[in-house]
Amino acid sequence: MAITSRAPAPGGGVSGPPAGPSGPPPDGPPGRGTAWAEGVERLRAAATTEPGRLRIIGAFLAALVLLFGAVSVWEITGRSTAADDVVGRSQPLSADAASIYRSLADADTTSSSGFLLGAQEPREVRQRYEKDIANASKLLVNAAANAGGDEDSRAQISLLSEQLPRYTGLIEQARATNRQGMPLGGAYLRYANEQMTTQLLPAAQRLYQAETDRLYTDYDEARSWPLVSLGVGLVSLAALVWAQRRNYRRTNRVFNHGLLAATAASVVVLMWLAVGHTVARSDLGAARADGQESLKVLNDARIASLQARAGENLTLVARGAVLADDKKSDKYDVEFTTNMEQLDAGLATALRLADDEAGRAPVSRAVDGVKQWKQRHTAAREADLKGDFETALTQVVGDAQHKDSSGAAFDTVDASLEQAVAHEQREFTRAARDGIGALGGLVTGAAALAVLGAVAALLGIGRRLSEYR
Repeated sequence: MAITSRAPAPGGGVSGPPAGPSGPPPDGPPGRGTAWAEGVERLRAAATTEPGRLRIIGAFLAALVLLFGAVSVWEITGRSTAADDVVGRSQPLSADAASIYRSLADADTTSSSGFLLGAQEPREVRQRYEKDIANASKLLVNAAANAGGDEDSRAQISLLSEQLPRYTGLIEQARATNRQGMPLGGAYLRYANEQMTTQLLPAAQRLYQAETDRLYTDYDEARSWPLVSLGVGLVSLAALVWAQRRNYRRTNRVFNHGLLAATAASVVVLMWLAVGHTVARSDLGAARADGQESLKVLNDARIASLQARAGENLTLVARGAVLADDKKSDKYDVEFTTNMEQLDAGLATALRLADDEAGRAPVSRAVDGVKQWKQRHTAAREADLKGDFETALTQVVGDAQHKDSSGAAFDTVDASLEQAVAHEQREFTRAARDGIGALGGLVTGAAALAVLGAVAALLGIGRRLSEYR
């Protein structure tokens, strides 16, 4: 084996192995940074020259104007969609929910009227009951199809769909037993009424409240100010004014046509946005105040009248068999009095909210009808308490020769309220559609003017750059 020796190093030491590379070679050419660092450096270098500054300003102005247009399109699209939902979805669903309640309450009232008439029940009374049930069923199907992910609405719809067949079954049992002259028919009818007042009507009321809450949410979204768009628009105008002032101070030229056109386009979008949304807010506010609020009051009044009529009929059916909480008064007569008080209050509010003669006239007729109804009910109640059931029955449900019954007065009240509801529904739709119209064209206009403004800003800066070539 060969033995090698190290040559002595100067100074008596032993030299080490030959020096090799100290580490891996650096990546890329020396002094080269990252892409981001290079971009920042180039931007900084460009900012030291006037052409470079103008390019940066032009890009910034174009981007700001485009951002203004994009944000405007985004916010106005959202508000237009919400306004469309108010007219085309949430308000009709709220109205349908109110119609479900009215149909159920009217079915209950009509069934008790038919029960009192027994074998002499007119065909139109039966047809009215069947129409109410069919209408409620159809509206429940429509509500289920449009409930979406609203669990509360779905729960109420499910409860109504489950309980309605049970109610109609009880009514048929009451009707059949009553035609046979058996007293058990009255018990079936009272139990059906209990199902209606404790199960069906409360569920319908909750459904109506849920749909009305959804309507008011859409209202709030449609009427909320586009603050982001307005803020970005003001910033864009401020930047354009600053750029023109800078151009004037450096060149002594009063106008730059491109920047002036960009400023004009931004001003148009900003003014269109502010004025259009103000008008839309006003119209939607009128739709809510003059239409929806009146509709709610009138619907509540009509429901109170239906429940009062059902209580009046059931007073004759029960004939004192069901007592109120005080264990002395007739339960259904107490409910009649309570509902009539609610009806009076609702009609007074409806008169106050009515803003034209077409709206006040049917409500005034309903007020007069209520006065007649109370007088005739009092007379019928006095006859019943004296034991004259046949006279009381005639004064409540009437017959072919007797038109001055409380039932005739109720029909006047119900028809008048139906006319008032139809009028307010038209008023609501007109005002809400005016609100949607105020936003019409704004989305397309904002997008087109934003692009025009950005191009004009770039052309204006390009014109200034050409002077350096």
